[in-house]
Amino acid sequence: MDEYKDGYSKEYSEDNFWEKVKKFAIIAGKEVVERALQLYYAAKNPETPGWAKGVIYGALGYFIFPADAISDIIPAVGYADDLGVLAAALATVAMYINKEVKDKAEEKMKAWFK
Repeated sequence: MDEYKDGYSKEYSEDNFWEKVKKFAIIAGKEVVERALQLYYAAKNPETPGWAKGVIYGALGYFIFPADAISDIIPAVGYADDLGVLAAALATVAMYINKEVKDKAEEKMKAWFK
């Protein structure tokens, strides 16, 4: 995975991803978490090419990074920039967000947002 890391993707680690998602899932909201999970599961798919994983890890690294453009502790707007970055990454790698990826993200969402 390290071969895909540059820019914000250097901030990405699987442990940090899960810590951030679990800690801020309710605050960040379903839309942000669902997009992050779709990217996460797409990156885990061995059929996703390296360039797409680089885009994904960059977006997830930005999501994890505590000092991003709009502080995540600001109510209501703190995750707006994260949502934008995640949405842009999803648009870029959309062809790798297949049914399996969506199903895994949806399953995790159902477990967290009952």
